[in-house]
Amino acid sequence: MKFILITSPHDHDIIKKSQMNHHFQTLIRQATEAESIDKTEEIQTLWSGYGTICRYRLKGCDRNSIVVKHVKYPDEVTHPRGWHSDLSHQRKVRSYQVESAWYRLFAKLCDSHCRIPQCLAIEEHAGELLIVLEDLKDSGFTVCKDQINIEEIKVCVEWLGHFHATFMGIEPRKLWETGTYWHLATRPDELAALTDMPLKLAAEKIDLLLQDCPYQTLVHGDAKLANFCFSADGKQVAAVDFQYVGAGCGMKDLAYFIGSCLNDEACEHYESQLLDCYFQAFKQALMQKQNQLDPQKVEAAWRPLFPVAWTDFHRFLKGWSPGHWKIHSYSERMAKQVINQIKREG
Repeated sequence: MKFILITSPHDHDIIKKSQMNHHFQTLIRQATEAESIDKTEEIQTLWSGYGTICRYRLKGCDRNSIVVKHVKYPDEVTHPRGWHSDLSHQRKVRSYQVESAWYRLFAKLCDSHCRIPQCLAIEEHAGELLIVLEDLKDSGFTVCKDQINIEEIKVCVEWLGHFHATFMGIEPRKLWETGTYWHLATRPDELAALTDMPLKLAAEKIDLLLQDCPYQTLVHGDAKLANFCFSADGKQVAAVDFQYVGAGCGMKDLAYFIGSCLNDEACEHYESQLLDCYFQAFKQALMQKQNQLDPQKVEAAWRPLFPVAWTDFHRFLKGWSPGHWKIHSYSERMAKQVINQIKREG
């Protein structure tokens, strides 16, 4: 069974192409020991015109190609949905600083079970940022999907389980204090725009339930399908885009990922199966890497927070884009369940 995504990962502004400055070209050649570099493909532009991600062919070294994330802050910002403000700009600038810190300080802890691209170089120069990465396509992760079956969804869910187990209890030094791009503190404009009053009144309590969870890990923060690259057989996966990595409950990533793949009917059908898949992978990884923690206790704390995490993103989405396709009957049912629970508990 296939579930077709309605959104596109490339639904953002096209920026003017610019030549990479000489300093960065030299940096890439030094990092890769290449004799020459040649741009072969613009993979995508960054959201709101903040730069590009491009593939470069290398000659004279042991790599065929690399991927370069080139951030160049625009003089004028135009957000695709109209959300351009100084707060939005500062959030994006901070997100690239976080991604740089992630690759410098934390990425080396990831293993083959939560595969990510190797970072070859990072440098900021003359108001621009360059992140030079392994080309996952050249390493066998050749497929980016906009259609996905349940077995492939489970591969990504298992990736999340291993990722969260790896970073349990890790201090988010130089990362976001609270991971994800939609958490309440960073989205006051979207909360103000929200017209669903029961959800609006419950927003602070929903946020506190996630913040006060007794077990915290690092969450990817933007774990949508578009940020996973698959092997040709669909049995292995690697993740990219760590701009919003930070502390949080693992259910935030899981709820967000499932919501990026499935429509309301499929969410309802596969919810329990995917939660079971996640916790099986998470507990196996936790027992290998964090022997001092009891996996059953973590699951007991986290599993009830799945609908809370789902509702937290639903709150953001209804304020940000009220007509979005992800605002459907499953999400509304989840939100009603969580709001009623909050009312009962006072």
